[in-house]
Parts: sequence; structure tokens; C-alpha cells
Amino acid sequence: MVRVKVCGITNLEDALTAVQAGADALGFIFVEGTPRFVTPEQAEPLIRALPPFVTPVGVFWDHPAGHVKAVAEACGLRALQFHGDERPEDLVGYGLPVIKTIKLAAPSGELGGRLPWTPTVTWLPYRTYAAALLLDSAARWSEGEARQPIEWNIARDLANSRWRIILSAGLTPENVARAVATARPYAVDVNSGVEAQPGRKDPDKVWRFVAEAKGVR
Repeated sequence: MVRVKVCGITNLEDALTAVQAGADALGFIFVEGTPRFVTPEQAEPLIRALPPFVTPVGVFWDHPAGHVKAVAEACGLRALQFHGDERPEDLVGYGLPVIKTIKLAAPSGELGGRLPWTPTVTWLPYRTYAAALLLDSAARWSEGEARQPIEWNIARDLANSRWRIILSAGLTPENVARAVATARPYAVDVNSGVEAQPGRKDPDKVWRFVAEAKGVR
């Protein structure tokens, strides 16, 4: 069964809603100037309230290693996601599982159609250091508007090659089942697709998203 990460958590109500709906991981964004930014002081009590077996993931973007380690220790993070231009060798030394975001352009044709060429060879070094790759859109982070999905067949191709793939970008309760059935990823990641407004989740969308994702066999 696919795993689900609900990202962009900013408050306790949303955190508990995601947990109750069946999310496996929650994402806390420590990237300053973004719509769902939280400080370590804001995130720590939310993370402390999580039950066992729900993984708190910290999202960072080209932050110094010392800063990442300090935030991880202060908040009790159990995984790290690097969303910037970090090199493979920048991902070592944290003592926690690391997720590296790979940004892709939107598909030129129908989702799930002919597999486009991708320079996967440039991603190979990350395979040594990252526990998983998160495939996301190259577009800037959403401030509430809908995001266009990436080509799901790229995820399927990598998953078939035994890459641990987390599929993101443009996922909603309406399309996540098709995305999972097409790509067969290790996990899916959702943020704006289950929001009522930036930084606030819509409980109905969260519940439907998790149910649709996990209902695929």
C-alpha cells in the first residue's frame, strides 16, 4: 500500500486531522518566505503531539548543515527533505533518512502517456545518499492556486528500476488514485491539493485524499 505524506502543516488541528485520516508522515516547512513556513518553536509542540509511527519530516532549501541539524534536534524531526540545489555529498552526516527533491517540467501531453526522455543519469549520484527521491514540479510553491501535475510515467519508470519514489505536484483527492495506479510510487506527497487556503487544510479533502491513495491495489 502506498504511503501518504501531508506537507505544509502549520497548526495542531491540521496535524491531528492528517493523522486521524491515516497519513504516514507530516511535512513541516522551514523555508523562510514561503506560504507555509514554520519556526522550530512553532513546529516542536505539533511534532511532540504526534503518535508513534507517524514521521515528522523537515523541509529545507539550501540551508547550512549546522542549521538543519539544530532544527532537527530542537523539533525531534525523524526525516529530512532537501528541496533546493543540494549536491549528493551535501546529504550526508545528518543521522536521519534523507529525501531529495527532483524538479520536473510539466508534461507536454496527456498524463500517463508516452514516456518522455529524462536525464535520469544526472540523478544517479543521489541514489547513494538519499533514502528516497521526491519528484515535484519545477514551478514555484503554490500560494493557493492549483498546481499542474508532473508526468507520472517518469515516476513509474524509476519505481520499476527500484528507485524509492515519492510522487508530488498537483495531486488532489480527484486524481491521486489514478496517479498511484499509473506510477506505483513508494509514497505520495500533498500540500496545496488538500488546503482550504494556504497553510490551512480542508479536513474533507485530507480524508478523501488519504482514502483514495491507499485504496489503490
